[in-house]
Amino acid sequence: MSKVPKNITERTKKLRETIGRHAQLYHTFDRPEISDEAYDALIRELELLESQYPPLATPDSPTRRVGAEVLEKFEKVAHAVPQWSFNDAFSEDDIRAFDERVKRGLKSSSEYIAELKIDGLKIVLTYENGVLKTAATRGDGRVGEDVTNNIRTIKSIPLKLERRVGIIVEGEIWMSKRVFNRLNEERKRKGEELLPILVILPPAPFVSSIRL
Repeated sequence: MSKVPKNITERTKKLRETIGRHAQLYHTFDRPEISDEAYDALIRELELLESQYPPLATPDSPTRRVGAEVLEKFEKVAHAVPQWSFNDAFSEDDIRAFDERVKRGLKSSSEYIAELKIDGLKIVLTYENGVLKTAATRGDGRVGEDVTNNIRTIKSIPLKLERRVGIIVEGEIWMSKRVFNRLNEERKRKGEELLPILVILPPAPFVSSIRL
């Protein structure tokens, strides 16, 4: 296989950096600087270069998001870090008991910050040398399901970090009303069935606490 010309390698690197920056501005900060058409043109150029020079098609390329195969059956993956669940506190006694466990664990008093919790889908991302290796569901806390291909379709999740580090990132995946409505608008234009709106009644007040 012929060597990739230096100017092509440099152009590919520049395209990936530019696409990554604009994807973050759009999907993470909701502050786009270029049009959708301009962004799509950058993607198409990168796809063309990677098809002409296969060695350039690396796993962390933003083109891996386009047309990614979303799997319905998943392989199992063992968590490197156990994924503990939360305990619920429904009474003042439960909250005081939690506070006592915290004090025993820290061997000192503590202060708390409370905020509303967005209940989404727990996902564990594993990066090696700054590149996304696996994405897994919580499962039973020790073994989850490998949903890496599905996660690649979420453009706000980076396929490559700015630093070449090994790190495990835990978080919740959820969809805002704005994105949900936009998704239904796209489905309507394509003649597809609209996603239903779920109405969830608020539960009784409670406090979630980390099990110590």
